[in-house]
Amino acid sequence: MKIAKPILLVSTPIGVIGGLHEAWRLAGGLVVIMAMMVILMAVAVIGLVRVARSEQRVVRAAGKASHAGS
Repeated sequence: MKIAKPILLVSTPIGVIGGLHEAWRLAGGLVVIMAMMVILMAVAVIGLVRVARSEQRVVRAAGKASHAGS
């Protein structure tokens, strides 16, 4: 896992850029649709991360409050 994570972090954006380049080469308008899809997925992941972090903060705060009250 030590090596896999950096490889994925580097190769995924390169693959997306390569895919967008090929879409532009094959069908110019297709790249617009693909870019919109990539942006939509990025917004969804960002939203998911924000919700998970806020819920984690609530759980930690509740745990500290219950632990301090004991």
